[in-house]
Amino acid sequence: MNDNARTLMKQINEASFAMDDVVLYLDTHPDDKNALSYFHYVKGLREKAMRAYEAAYGPLFAESADSAEQWTWLTDRWPWEGEV
Repeated sequence: MNDNARTLMKQINEASFAMDDVVLYLDTHPDDKNALSYFHYVKGLREKAMRAYEAAYGPLFAESADSAEQWTWLTDRWPWEGEV
């Protein structure tokens, strides 16, 4: 995996972790506006990093595969298969 792909995957993983963490907090503190604001912030970071990764290296999840003409999820290289 090249440095740019690695950097984007790191950003996706970090934002995903932060989202999971704040979701657990929001489950018990649903009225905390700061936590909700933080959730939206890290969700935006994750979405931006995912769009950048998928534009450069292909889909990360099956639902992101371009399947308008043909199912390509199985024919494209997957992120965990090494060099993309």
